[in-house]
Amino acid sequence: MNQSYSDSKFKHYANRKIFFSYKKYWALILFFIYCILLSMLLVSASSAQKIYQRDFGKQEYEARCASCHGKDGRGYGWLADFLIDGPTDLTLLSKYNGGVLPISRIYQSLWEGSLPIHGQSDMPAWGHIYQLDAYEMNVGDAYFSEIYAESRIMLLMEYISRLQAK
Repeated sequence: MNQSYSDSKFKHYANRKIFFSYKKYWALILFFIYCILLSMLLVSASSAQKIYQRDFGKQEYEARCASCHGKDGRGYGWLADFLIDGPTDLTLLSKYNGGVLPISRIYQSLWEGSLPIHGQSDMPAWGHIYQLDAYEMNVGDAYFSEIYAESRIMLLMEYISRLQAK
């Protein structure tokens, strides 16, 4: 009887030890699952921030200018062959102006369209188009539609400044 008591005591002790090792095993598994879920959450949060970081100048350029000037600004857009004069290579504006970006000339060209020396130019007057867009969106009076148009042109100018060849 004494032996059976010790055997049962040993089995009880052995079962308890196995129970604790399974408990540690499950705790370790749950800890790893928690770490994986936390890392996935952090990665998705960082990618969500990237989604909301928009480049409005680039979007405006691709919507309004890339069809003629090309996505890279070199003047090889899909409409370039249909124009009277080929579009300007926007990456060389500062190079041809002594290393300084001709801001006032770019602004005037975007607001009023190209100023043709001889004949007609295909460059649209984006300032007037933006003012009409603002009127259609019911931005407000003429003052606010002009601010809207100028802000869109400033976005384009900032993006064109980033296209310049180094």
